[in-house]
Amino acid sequence: MNAVKTKPLPKMTEQFPINFTAVILFTVIGFVIAILGNICIPQISDGVKFKDYIICGLTLNINSAYRIVLAALALVYLLVGIFSAFDKDRQAKYKKRAPFRFAVGIALLLWDVLGTKLQALPQPFFPGPAGIIEAFLAESGFIWQNTLYSLRLFAIGFILGVIFGVGTGILIGWFPKVYYWVSPVLNITGVIPAVAWMPFALTLFPTPFAAAVFLIVICVWFPVASLTASGVQSTPKAQFEAARTLGGKTPYLVFHVAVPHAMPQIFTGINTANAFAFTTLVMAEMMGQPGGLGYYINASKVWSAYYKVFAAIIVMAVLFSLITKAVGLIEARVLRWQRGLLK
Repeated sequence: MNAVKTKPLPKMTEQFPINFTAVILFTVIGFVIAILGNICIPQISDGVKFKDYIICGLTLNINSAYRIVLAALALVYLLVGIFSAFDKDRQAKYKKRAPFRFAVGIALLLWDVLGTKLQALPQPFFPGPAGIIEAFLAESGFIWQNTLYSLRLFAIGFILGVIFGVGTGILIGWFPKVYYWVSPVLNITGVIPAVAWMPFALTLFPTPFAAAVFLIVICVWFPVASLTASGVQSTPKAQFEAARTLGGKTPYLVFHVAVPHAMPQIFTGINTANAFAFTTLVMAEMMGQPGGLGYYINASKVWSAYYKVFAAIIVMAVLFSLITKAVGLIEARVLRWQRGLLK
């Protein structure tokens, strides 16, 4: 009998490409340069005092906290690079973004020098990145409280808007009589910015929170309803005929034929509404809410604490990115049948 041949186990050096190490180092080196710049470049502008804060038993000022943030970013990208090295697709994505990440580190260095070390930028309107960190050191609890308020307001308004939008779109797309009566109303109200309804919302609803929810629902409702109706109406008749042949009734045709066919357009409307809803959220919070990131920006602007304004903007950017990512994951799960069909 012939001996069974077994393949030798691949060596670690064969699995981890040596040339990819340079890409990882190139990604991380920008943040390392930013750390060294913050340490080595002295504070040149006069009259600047750094207050000490005790965080988790550590005594930190804005510069030491800023270095910790930079080191954390460098460590995250280093670990992501090591993880990506064992898959060619992840390697390609990581390699493609490496120059941008390096440029971010250099940009942070220049911003730190001009905004903190030299204070060459107009102050207090353009603080350095280390100055922005002070907002999180001094008011992390208050920022977190306002972030949770914004999340609660956004979640309620966005979910209700999607539910009403999908429901209205199905009715418009399926029933001609509903289309006749509701479609003109949808087209007229949809072009009006949601914030324009603010005076009426504050009058009609008992609390500012309910009024803000109404505004978010309005701005989400229009794009979701329009694209849902378009998707339902564009369902090929052959699919309905096949379902009827198999004994499908009207509810089956709607929820098992028309709605699945409209799903790509429904998610297009949801993604579009996501940006509108977040913009409306911030504007509503700036115009009468007792909390939220928009409220925090307004309160900080009154006291010319622009480093807090920038801190809130950063939180907004991260929050919006996470929400967009979550919607994208749900979309990828629901539309997983499209894999391989679209580039």
